[in-house]
Amino acid sequence: MLGYGKRAQNAIAAVSYLAGMDAESPPASSLVIAQSRKLPKPLVAKVLTILSQAGLVTGSPGPGGGYRLARPAAEVSLLDVVRHFEQVDAPAMCPLGPDWCGKKEQMCPLHDRLLAVHEQTLKAVEQTTFAGFAQTGPMGH
Repeated sequence: MLGYGKRAQNAIAAVSYLAGMDAESPPASSLVIAQSRKLPKPLVAKVLTILSQAGLVTGSPGPGGGYRLARPAAEVSLLDVVRHFEQVDAPAMCPLGPDWCGKKEQMCPLHDRLLAVHEQTLKAVEQTTFAGFAQTGPMGH
């Protein structure tokens, strides 16, 4: 089932900061984002590098450099971010172990229900954008 690991959570926190920035604001450094979200700077720098390579954020080095969203916050979904840190398309794991579902004549009694929950979660994460942070600012207040 889809869940968020630490790196995905930190990436969401960093992107939420960027989503809350004004268009006129200077780019935000990984240090500023890390301090704002109370996260380790190396981890924030790492997730921002990954998101930059994925085209979700733009980064510029040096003094006055930093990060911005590459697209408007309303066009960046949680799934856009999470998919770079988690396996999002994996089917729900059978709670009875790997030798049950698909190995017996029928699926386990929970198979359909767990698959439905996974699909609903995936849809919600796909439909949720960072637009709300554009209204609250980088601090999220």
